Amino acid sequence: MWEAFSHNLNDPAGAAVPFFLLFMVIEMAAVRREDREDRERAAGTPQGMGYLKEDTRTSLTMFVGSIAFSAIFRTAAFLLYTVIYVHLAPWHLSAGNPWTWVGVLLGVDLLWYTYHRFSHRVRLGWAGHQAHHSSVYFNFSTALRQKWNQWFEVLIWLPLPLLGVPPWMIYFTFSINLIWQFHLHTERIDRFPRWWEAVFNTPSHHRVHHGSDPIYLDRNYGGILIVWDRLFRSFQAEQHRPTYGLTYPVGTYNVWTLQYGEYVKIWHDVKQSPRWRDRLGYVFGPPGWAPRK
Repeated sequence: MWEAFSHNLNDPAGAAVPFFLLFMVIEMAAVRREDREDRERAAGTPQGMGYLKEDTRTSLTMFVGSIAFSAIFRTAAFLLYTVIYVHLAPWHLSAGNPWTWVGVLLGVDLLWYTYHRFSHRVRLGWAGHQAHHSSVYFNFSTALRQKWNQWFEVLIWLPLPLLGVPPWMIYFTFSINLIWQFHLHTERIDRFPRWWEAVFNTPSHHRVHHGSDPIYLDRNYGGILIVWDRLFRSFQAEQHRPTYGLTYPVGTYNVWTLQYGEYVKIWHDVKQSPRWRDRLGYVFGPPGWAPRK
């Protein structure tokens, strides 16, 4: 068990953090150069393009907080997964088998798609996830604007240890998934070759996901693969530059409001509702749900 726990501590996503920051600095320098060239051509910069100091500082603050909260949630979840793996799994899959890795990579990606779609379609899940979508900018710092409320992620991986996947392997594979998703948060990359865009999640697909335009809402939930969206009919191709952020912008850089403000709104809606049906609708209905009058 201790050996498995040490595997969990060797998180490849943690080792990738310096590279995340390096690429953010490179992108920031490229944006400044382009902005200077735009000014020389007397052209304006579209709203939400590039970097804003306050927005970037907020994203980095949320990233540091997410690391601290992740350590708590992951440790508790790892112990739970280990108990399930040791005492409930009917068999144990071998990490030395390449097909195990293929199956776990696909399984983690499909479960991420399921969880991600849930987080957009159920208000209680959205209350935690919306913090990641709160920026009107789309750059590498937005990738680091992570939520502090990770309880639903603890639940989504439960089928894997029950199927005999070693707990350390779950987190290692999910970290690979997260590392892939970092490069999706940029406007510097236009499109990849058509075959790549057809199979994998790309910056073009993920720009759609972060768009608040009606045509882009609740689309492109994939992690590494975009085939789940094509299969389950949640895919939308990029047709124009998205308007980033929430449909109802929060208008603040206060990290506590960004992280927990939607939970407060849910509580207020539930408290003022006289019927249990409406209370449940405000919690488990889609974001924006309201009872018919």
